[in-house]
Parts: sequence; structure tokens; C-alpha cells
Amino acid sequence: MAEYLVGIDVGTTGTKAVLVDPSGRVAARATHEYPLHTPRPGWAEQDPADWWRASVSAIRDVLSASGASPDEVRGIGLSGQQHGSVFLDGNGNVLRDALLWCDQRTAAQCDWIHETVGSDKVVEETLNPVLTGFQAPKIVWLKDNEPEIYEQLRMILLPKDYVRYRLTGEFATEVSDAAGTSLLNVGKRQWSEVMLKGLGLTTDMLPTVHESPVASAEICETAARETGLRAGMPVAGGGGDNACSAVGNGVIEEGIVQVSVGTSGTVFSPMNEPKMDAKLRVHTFCHAVPGQWHAMGVMLMAGGSLRWFRDELCGEEKAAAEQRGVDPYEVIIEMAGGAPIGSEGLVFLPYLTGERTPHADPNARGVFMGLGLRHTKAHMARAIMEGVCYGLRDSLRILREMALPIEEVRNTGGGARSPFWRQMQSDVFKTPLVAMQIDEGAAFGAALLAGVAGGVWPDIPAACAATVRTKEPVKPNRKASAIYNKYHPTYRSLYRSLKRHFARVARIVEEVG
Repeated sequence: MAEYLVGIDVGTTGTKAVLVDPSGRVAARATHEYPLHTPRPGWAEQDPADWWRASVSAIRDVLSASGASPDEVRGIGLSGQQHGSVFLDGNGNVLRDALLWCDQRTAAQCDWIHETVGSDKVVEETLNPVLTGFQAPKIVWLKDNEPEIYEQLRMILLPKDYVRYRLTGEFATEVSDAAGTSLLNVGKRQWSEVMLKGLGLTTDMLPTVHESPVASAEICETAARETGLRAGMPVAGGGGDNACSAVGNGVIEEGIVQVSVGTSGTVFSPMNEPKMDAKLRVHTFCHAVPGQWHAMGVMLMAGGSLRWFRDELCGEEKAAAEQRGVDPYEVIIEMAGGAPIGSEGLVFLPYLTGERTPHADPNARGVFMGLGLRHTKAHMARAIMEGVCYGLRDSLRILREMALPIEEVRNTGGGARSPFWRQMQSDVFKTPLVAMQIDEGAAFGAALLAGVAGGVWPDIPAACAATVRTKEPVKPNRKASAIYNKYHPTYRSLYRSLKRHFARVARIVEEVG
């Protein structure tokens, strides 16, 4: 009888499922999308019911497409967008739409937490400052602004853990995702009594915390009927999307670094002990690998900036893509390739929903600088892609300042699937980039964690050894790197020049609505 594993990634644009065999072959894949709601500037919300519907549909699709029977599936692993807040009442019902990782409404609540708990104590416990995207300030925001809902609050879950609840009836999470809540003692890998007390929370309002590759629960009868999975099948702890992606790409030891361009952009470096950047510009979180941590630089809108460009300005390109039967991004990236390196002086700041690394500024916004009559949509597309690469280069620089080894850089996400964008990253970073033979993102890593939980492999290194394969590296073009080197200081200086204007405009937007 064949054996399979299911990996689920509850993303920002949709939920993806993959069905993987023990050799790493992807037998089937499916994605179901859902909307993102922005009821006010800087706000970002989703309906958790959409995640569940998409998960059920994606699971059913991969089982149907592969012909796999429920008895052939050894386990399921969960991954998803980090930091989101799902608020449940005492009956397990969702109280309001979830506040997402890119939601920026909680600046005042972040300040309150730092003042109440003490900034030094916050960093001592969580190894990070409290940022607007994290879960803890969202809970305080709910208490401050929707007290009638807060009074009904009995359980707080992360996005993937809401799907786990619907699959199993259990409230559980794991360390890599919990590390981004500002409620976990990241060094000890357990809920922080100090942070909970400071926020007036109790442990019974939070799920139990597991390590990522252990079985956290089992598929319940109700979910089995809805999804077609087998009741009693183990559900792995899973992981946050970046930690799961790292597992799926074999980024599980010091020296191997992952650069990912998805909706957000990240630079991920495993660590054998929890180290911090002295200036707190990158996150220090638990890795999905037991006994490991990782440093991570985060750009909130990497591929998301190109998606905005596609949706708002590229109607013609979308129509052309439909005529050709290709993805609109393919047409847009072809167009970008027609513009010269450096976009003839057009520089883009990809801060459409604020920024984290290296600025941690919820007020920052997107900017095209240097726009002239010669510039076309091709220049704009290329400038967006170049701006993302400049920002990711800053994260790599910080890792080097932390004395973390960078021996190999593995490239993943939508930006890695485009040869043009992959070469651009290599040129801007001045570093060879290794792509993956199988690049299914976080869903693939979640499937590997399911394999460990289901007994297919004894541990994560064994799972990666059996399934992860790399391609030949892309090497930087020296001429292109030299040009990007000239533009990068301008990119870095723009934020400093505009910071006070970002704050002033944010106050005006808040005043006038």
C-alpha cells in the first residue's frame, strides 16, 4: 500500500495543500483563494471560515487528484501565516474577523505593553520588541476598542491553529508560530508568565504548546467526514510559514540561509542558540527543529508589492496573459526585463503596509522616487522588484553583523520560481543563490513534519535527507552587481529622509479618516 503525507499552508492569499510520498515526490497539489479585507487604512483582516472552507476543498482536491485512499495517508502537517489573531468564545465560535500579520492598527498598544511590562523585560522574555503585526497587541486592541467582544473572549488562536481546531477539536499550537505572539518565552519555548500577567491573560486562554514535529492531536470524526481524511490520523504540531518553508528546503543547520520572496520577504538563518541583533532589527524565534532557533529579517510587502502593481495598474497585462494562457506575473516580469538595470534612476520603497526590517515602522509607506517622463510601466515593474531585493540585502547585512555564518543561500517562494527575479536577487546580494528541485513552500515542510509525527522518519534531518534536493546555483553578474551597488545607498537613505513625513501623513489620515 502506498504511503502519503498531507501538508497544509494557510496563507494570506489562499490555502495550499500538497500530497507528498516518502521520496519527496508531490503526488498532487491544490490551492483555494479567499479575500483580504482592509476596512480602514493600515488594517488587514480575514474571515477564519474562509480558511476552513479553503482547507477542506484543497484536501479533498489532492485526495481526488491522486486517487489516494484515507488509509494511505500517514499524517497531516499545518503551516500558515504568522501572528494573526483568531478570537473565540466559550463555545469555540469566532467572535470577529481575524486581525492579520500585516495589520498596523496597534502602535498604541505596543507602546502600552512596553510601558506596562517594561521594554527590557519584554525583550528578556520574548527576545524581540512587541511589533504591530504580533498577536499580543491585537489582544490589547480588542480590549481597548471592542470591549463587548473582549468580554466574550475565551480562546486566542493563530491562523493555522484555528484550522487545527476545526480538524481535531483541540486547542494546540507549536513553538515556531507561538514565538511570534509576544507571549512566548522564546528561550524556554513555553508561555511567558511575565507577559501573560502583564496583559491580564491566563494560560487557559491560550492553546497548549508543542514542538513542531510531534503529534499534537488527531483528526476528529466530524472533520473526517468533511475532508475525506481518516479519523484518528495524527496532526503534527506544524510551524509558522517561514519555519516550515525552511524545513522543506533543508535549512536546518547553521550556515545555510533561506531567502524567500512570497507576499512578504524573509531572510532566515538557523541558530543553535537564541542570539539577538543588538539593535533588534531582526526577529529571534524558535525554529521548527527542536533545540534550534532562527534569526529572521522580514519585509512585509515583497511579492505583495508586485501583486498590488498587478491588480491596480496592469489590466492590459492581465488581459494579454489570459489570451496567452499564462500567469499575469509572467507577462509583467517579461515587461520588467525590457527596462535597464537600475530602472533609469527609478527607486521603489516597498512599504505598502509599513515595514519591519530594518525600520520597524508601521507608518512607512510605498514610494516611487525619481519618476520621469521616460519611465514606463516596465520601469515601474522592475523598480518594484529591485526595491524588494535591496530590502532583503539589508537583512543579509544584519545577519553578517550578528556574526552568523552564511555559507549557502537557498532561494524560495514566487521570486525564486522566476529566473529573472532569481538572477536579480543574486546580482543585488552579490551572492550565489541555490534554488530547490521541489519548491512547494511551507506546505511541503508541513508534510515533512507530518512524516516525523506519523513515524515515517525518526526526525527532521532524516526527513530532509530523504526528500530535499537542490539545483545548480545562480551566480551574480559582476556588471549588474556594480550598478546595483551604486543605487543601494540611495534606497537606504530614502527612508531616513522620509520618516518624519510618513509619521505626519499617518496622523493626518487618522484625523480626517
